[in-house]
Amino acid sequence: MPKPETALCVENATIAELQQALAEGRTTAAALVRAYLARIEAYDRAGPQLNAVREVNPDALAIAEKIDAAPARGKQPPLQGIPILVKDNIATADNQHTTAGSLALADAYAKRDATVVAKLRRAGAVILGKANLTEFANILAVGMPSGYSSLGGQVRNAYAPALDDKGVPVVPPGGSSAGSAVAVAAGFAAASIGTETSGSLLSPANQNGLVTVKPTVGLISRAGIIPIAASQDTAGPMTRTVRDAALLLGVLAGPDPLDPATAHAPKAPDYLKALDKDGLKGARIGVPSNPADPGNDVYYRPLPPAAAAVMQAAITVLEAQGAVIVRENIPTEGWIGGPGTEMAILNRNPESPTKDQVARLPIVFVYELKHDMNQYLRDWAKGTKMRTLGDIIAFNAEHADTALRFGQDIFLAAESTRGDLKDPEYLSARQMDLRAARTRGLDAYMEENRLDAVLFPGNAGAAIAAKAGYPSVQVPAGFVSGIGEQATPEYPIGATFTGRAWSEATLLRLAYAFEQATLARRMPPGVPALAESCGR
Repeated sequence: MPKPETALCVENATIAELQQALAEGRTTAAALVRAYLARIEAYDRAGPQLNAVREVNPDALAIAEKIDAAPARGKQPPLQGIPILVKDNIATADNQHTTAGSLALADAYAKRDATVVAKLRRAGAVILGKANLTEFANILAVGMPSGYSSLGGQVRNAYAPALDDKGVPVVPPGGSSAGSAVAVAAGFAAASIGTETSGSLLSPANQNGLVTVKPTVGLISRAGIIPIAASQDTAGPMTRTVRDAALLLGVLAGPDPLDPATAHAPKAPDYLKALDKDGLKGARIGVPSNPADPGNDVYYRPLPPAAAAVMQAAITVLEAQGAVIVRENIPTEGWIGGPGTEMAILNRNPESPTKDQVARLPIVFVYELKHDMNQYLRDWAKGTKMRTLGDIIAFNAEHADTALRFGQDIFLAAESTRGDLKDPEYLSARQMDLRAARTRGLDAYMEENRLDAVLFPGNAGAAIAAKAGYPSVQVPAGFVSGIGEQATPEYPIGATFTGRAWSEATLLRLAYAFEQATLARRMPPGVPALAESCGR
């Protein structure tokens, strides 16, 4: 009888399980690639049509076969033969495009690998393809649905894939790293790499039941990533377990001369050694929800009853595992996005319920976008005529029927800036963001209460951590259902542990202990194992 290609089902396998199967000869890198490609064909292109993978790497199988054919010599690299997806705003110097989901960049390739991709390759990973995303990481238009791009179409939530009559998900997939999250949740790859400026890792991880690390800005190089704002941009892993996230973070972290922000990072520890099932004992965790001060309870008070119940259960678990819960509000939360940090932009999105009303966007994003985008197009892009933000705006206007379903109001606002980051409005806004989110915000809150971490529901604390440049680790906490009055299938909600700069090891320790105490994650119901791809 012929030996089956692989003796394990890949859809929920951890990286450690895949590594063991490879080491024991129960599977091969090529078999893993074929197994994941079969799932993409069955559930991304057909079935629920999740639309999470924008482009499959045409060389993935050949790369895997080359890895299989190479003689084993000593200790193997940490990701040897493991298929990984990367978000389609991360440059790859191969036969894949790097488009940010934009029709204007449909023909764009990259001159060289982004640093994170180079590190993945050195670690032995097989780059399986590019994940779909909210176009330009959700900085093109006001009110664009999460997971939509003019080039890639609409990503659907892995747990609740239904669309409304306009083709918009009833349950959002989260964004902007929507495809990166949905693909891992549905078992299309062992893990993926997403990016975040403010919530773009935490939001889709929350909506799709994943673990993610939004690292301290500067821990992971951003060189070769299509930007929004260098002061807040970062890449991070999206996985099904905390252990896998810790492994990937160790691969990705480290200095890079192409990204000056990494020069300030301390030497990254072995994050796997930080994992401890008893890691919550004695930990002081802030819950920014003080019943004695309901007017400032901005993170927990708005939660719907089901989400509030999940978070209360999470807090109960933390206490049962030995953590000390400190219930105090964060004093400066009301300053986040306050006067002098946001600018008014007229919303002309034709599908927005607030069309022709003023939307408010972070000043830092709008100013840094033009400066950083022009730099990326100049230094990294090839195969495209787009050389400036203005070129993309002009292309979109010329192809408005296909490229501008939701408009490009944010791009227009960014183009109207000087693009040199010397404007007093920008400099003032950046300092005010740091004062509210970092100095008077998380720093003061954690020092005063002697905290190891702050617990946020889902991605509710994304903005304050992002503006501070501080890390967060999210882990699945439970399930909820319904959007407003509309019934839906159950979909996940996560618990997020946030800390001060370079505290990733501490956050991973807490998240791992919580994960092991709850085991809250379960696979989406509509993407079962494929018998032919797991040796059955």
